[in-house]
Amino acid sequence: MKRRIRYLKQQTRRTAVLCLCLCAAFLLAGCTSKDDPNTVVILNYGKYFDPKMIDLFTEETGIQVKYEEYESPEEMYAKYKAGSIHYDLACTSDYIIQKLIQEGETLEINFDNIPEITNIDQKYIRYCKNFDSDNRFTLPYFFGTVGILYNTKMVDAAETDTWNVLWDEKYAGQIIMENSVRDTYMVAQKLLGASCNTTDQKILDQSLDLLLKQKPLIHAYLTDETADEMAAGNAALAEVYSGEAAYAESMNEDLAFSVPKEGSNMWVDAWFIPKTCQHKENAERFLNFLCREDVAMANFDYVYYATPNKAVFEQLDEDVQNDKTIFPDTETLDNCEFFRPLDDITTNYYTELWMALKSY
Repeated sequence: MKRRIRYLKQQTRRTAVLCLCLCAAFLLAGCTSKDDPNTVVILNYGKYFDPKMIDLFTEETGIQVKYEEYESPEEMYAKYKAGSIHYDLACTSDYIIQKLIQEGETLEINFDNIPEITNIDQKYIRYCKNFDSDNRFTLPYFFGTVGILYNTKMVDAAETDTWNVLWDEKYAGQIIMENSVRDTYMVAQKLLGASCNTTDQKILDQSLDLLLKQKPLIHAYLTDETADEMAAGNAALAEVYSGEAAYAESMNEDLAFSVPKEGSNMWVDAWFIPKTCQHKENAERFLNFLCREDVAMANFDYVYYATPNKAVFEQLDEDVQNDKTIFPDTETLDNCEFFRPLDDITTNYYTELWMALKSY
């Protein structure tokens, strides 16, 4: 029942996000100068922040939030590198942050300005060392895994302990894959016994061969729409982020989630201050606001991904705390890899392979 109540609360988020997106073009106009000191310019994933918290931050501080969204980590990188907007604060995936750190595109966070960081579990700050070795540039926001969301009325749970089930011909036309090059190729790489960070072009070619064999079975390559498609019963199986799986489960009690035995990707989405920042004090004030228990709880309720905020976790119902879809156990996380940034040659080769897969 509590999960259903949480679902009803989340139903409003799509409308709210639409309004937020419609406003973004106006809010971002003229945000490339220092003219307005009471401003913070933010870049974040879509549907990844309770819009009411933006209003609350402005009410409490007088600082206007100029907010833009994106869909994929690669899109975020392209937006940032375009240089047309001077972002003060951004949130994205670990491997993109690591790439930006390596490129000298990040500023150190002054954690003295973020006293509420005591709410963040040190375990997840240590996880950030996988992409921010000295914990100087990032603040963890949400984390999770990639796995298989399946309909228990269509699929035997025992079949979902391996990624191979996504190649089973009996599910032809009922399989959803992520519309994301790294996530989709990761599945094939794990089945080949390879790292999801391989630069071996032979492995990448073999991964393409596997995905081409799978292509006739695919219902669609999706991102944010996956949860809705699975909840509606339009597919039997989906590769999906754990948070989206939890959201889908809250809409349809026949859905369940599995992280296959071959391993997967563990991800951490984190906040960082880019080199383009022109309002650093405001950015750090916003980071402190994010760490506050009430704000972090509102964002958890809205996004429903695993939060590193221990003050929030301690307030959750026991059934949510023990929900392994949302909060994976240590054994599952230890069997996962973080994505690493790839060299330009491999990145370009991935692009060619992705185009070949999508055009097949």
